[in-house]
Amino acid sequence: QNMARYILRSIFDRIPVFFGITILSFAILHLPPGEPTDMQTQMNPRATAEVRERLRSFYGLDRPIHIQYLDWIGKLARLDFGESFSSDHRPVLDKIAERLPITIGISFATMTIIFFLSIPFGLIMALKPRLFITRLINTIALVGYSTPSFALSLYLIIIFGVTLSWMPITGIHSIHYSYMSPLGKIQDLSLHLILPISAMVLHSIAFNSWLLKGAFLENYRQDFVTTARAKGLPEQRVIVHHALRNALLPYITILGLSLPALIGGSIIIETIFAIPGMGLLFYTSIMARDYPVVMGILVIGAVLTLLGNLFADLGYALADPRIRTR
Repeated sequence: QNMARYILRSIFDRIPVFFGITILSFAILHLPPGEPTDMQTQMNPRATAEVRERLRSFYGLDRPIHIQYLDWIGKLARLDFGESFSSDHRPVLDKIAERLPITIGISFATMTIIFFLSIPFGLIMALKPRLFITRLINTIALVGYSTPSFALSLYLIIIFGVTLSWMPITGIHSIHYSYMSPLGKIQDLSLHLILPISAMVLHSIAFNSWLLKGAFLENYRQDFVTTARAKGLPEQRVIVHHALRNALLPYITILGLSLPALIGGSIIIETIFAIPGMGLLFYTSIMARDYPVVMGILVIGAVLTLLGNLFADLGYALADPRIRTR
């Protein structure tokens, strides 16, 4: 009963946060000078002032911004994201649905790799700080963390794509992809995703490893670990079942927020590697001032962020029952 009440309270607490995110996003999106109609009229000598006003009226841009927001949020309540301002006028949800699986797949693969690498990396750095492998891991992690993701991506392209010609550098599959066997398609897709996923992993794994290292060392020095060791438990059991288990609590929060953060970071990666995901769609929509598509992507990003935060809270509540009663 306490858990059910905690879940409901956590969900309701996030509703005003969601509305705050949409209000700020909608306002900031309309702050820069220019409108979507500029893309259609500025380069057209036949576009008169009357034509521009008709376009503004057609898109609803002639109304006050708060009226535009209320109209948009009313449609959103019916799961209607509107239509794109681009020439195809396709529903926003259809455009996002085409791109979202690619971005989610890349982000999930990246998060999985980070999870399975950061735990052993963090433990090695905490328990064996003087080994050569520890210093090598620290150096690679520091370089990856301190290098901007766009520069890291370009370095990988230059080294492995241009100089060594080991990896393809654009898209997610080859031109002759449709003629390949199922195994060939998997190999071709994997080969195209190695560089972008590597760039995202190298840029994120350092923070996760250092976080786990700090949390582990803090728990490793606690009295309950000393007591477990004094009882004669094997050192491996003390490390895994006592120190590491408690150190994973703050790590749950990071993992809960990793997926939306990776989706946000994929804008740069997908643009550089020309991956037809949601990040590239977001970039091209901002350049075209396609407000409905941009807001649709921001809403999905906000929902994923809040869900990740909710799952992190639930993970805490499952790991520590005292949190449910707060």
